[in-house]
Amino acid sequence: RIMALKPRHILHVDMDAFYASVEQHDRPELRGKPVLVGGRAEARGVISAASYEARPFGCRSAMPTGTALRLCPHAVLLPVRMDRYLDVSKRIFAIFAEFTPTIEPLSVDEAFLDVSGCQKLLGSPEQIARRIKSRIQEVTGLTASVGAAPNKFLAKLASDLKKPDGLVVVDPQRVAEFLNDLPIGRLWGVGKMTQPKFERLGLRTFGDVRRLSQEQLQRHFGNAGEDFYRLVRGIDDRPVVPDREAKSISSETTFAQDIEDRQHLRAVLLSQIEEVARRLRREKMLARTVHLKIRLPDFATLTRSATLDTPTDQTDVLWNTAAELFERWASQSRSAVRLIGAAASSLSAGGEQLSLFDQDTSRKRRQLDQAVDQIRDKFGSKAIFRGGAPEP
Repeated sequence: RIMALKPRHILHVDMDAFYASVEQHDRPELRGKPVLVGGRAEARGVISAASYEARPFGCRSAMPTGTALRLCPHAVLLPVRMDRYLDVSKRIFAIFAEFTPTIEPLSVDEAFLDVSGCQKLLGSPEQIARRIKSRIQEVTGLTASVGAAPNKFLAKLASDLKKPDGLVVVDPQRVAEFLNDLPIGRLWGVGKMTQPKFERLGLRTFGDVRRLSQEQLQRHFGNAGEDFYRLVRGIDDRPVVPDREAKSISSETTFAQDIEDRQHLRAVLLSQIEEVARRLRREKMLARTVHLKIRLPDFATLTRSATLDTPTDQTDVLWNTAAELFERWASQSRSAVRLIGAAASSLSAGGEQLSLFDQDTSRKRRQLDQAVDQIRDKFGSKAIFRGGAPEP
């Protein structure tokens, strides 16, 4: 006998212009003004967040700071205060945990939540979404946009449709109607290289693409055609995977313009490793394998990995391994980089196994991680920074 799968109720919660909104919250005089958070233009910095007041001028995250300031000369440029954002993030994720234990972080400011089976206790998915938005506003003073849908793909699409402070609910019985008129640029996997190909075929909306068979899509787009066939129909059977159950923990950055500067790439990679290490420690997980991901301007993607002798959550150990992978690649390539990312995999529960000879070194590294976290929590990100990273 075939058992019917229980319907899923998935929320995608995405904070609105998170870094910029935190700055406007902490400095009320900036509310209503265009705010950019990112590196300095003279240091070839990149924008990490643009407030909604800056966006009508064309300012976006991942844009070079110099470009953003030319588009909006009167914008207020502020440095990234990652420790402050991580502190707010912890409070937001604590709110998520009030509603469900099944939380899959995507970054410090967005996550999938599976609220299936919570209706009797907490109400409908829409009611749960409204309560989460209200709690976030109450605790942090910030707004979040939420998509509620029967799967992850639809929920993420929905959360982006009415930003900021939006809530969009996708009726499981009306998925085709929800998707029909959406522009093809919103389809996962469709970028600057792929979208013109769709348009040359006269395919501009999800509804247009649904007219093609899977075989036709595969003929035009190769293996990606199968994914496109499923997604334009709203089909996505991936479960929400909490960090504790994840096969890997990762962080990656796509640049608005290809980056050649190796020092800039190295600094971005270091910040990614620090984020991965913090998530490992937060989830009391250890990693045995470190991965480096690099995407080139022609979209070719390279991956490199190294396996550690002992599982760890220590920033220095992870960083030394990632840096070695990066330097090995950089010594053999002069190519610019479109995307760089770091990941930790082969995860296991906490309780690090130390060799007899490494106990003292490992203990000191752990104490250093704790001390850096405590100093930054108390005095801010400018108080201390790791060697190799740009001074905040």
